[in-house]
Amino acid sequence: QVQLVETGGGSVQTGASLKLSCKLSGRTSWLYDMGWFRQAPGKEREFVAAITWNGGATNYSDSVKGRFTISRDNRQDLMFLQMNSLKSEDTAVYYCAAAQRVSQNYRDSEYDSWGQGTQVTVSS
Repeated sequence: QVQLVETGGGSVQTGASLKLSCKLSGRTSWLYDMGWFRQAPGKEREFVAAITWNGGATNYSDSVKGRFTISRDNRQDLMFLQMNSLKSEDTAVYYCAAAQRVSQNYRDSEYDSWGQGTQVTVSS
């Protein structure tokens, strides 16, 4: 396992943008597929986006497709989530996750390392 720390959350208004970062430490990020998940109050954790170890492929949930962009910089062991056109339903705690070579990257059970989460609140 590796250690993951998310930053960049905050409170914004509807339509605003935020960029989340996830710092991986303990091993090189080149070894890991990574993803973002979120959990809203009273709801189960859900998939947001995922990216392969080299950034060669990405995957998004339908609810964020076209608004969010996942990316990574392995030289700095960082992963990002650019969130645009935020909606109130995007309000949640956002978690980054990592694992070596996941097959179904939308399943949280595929990941064995998790960050502590960062709160995103979107209000009108």
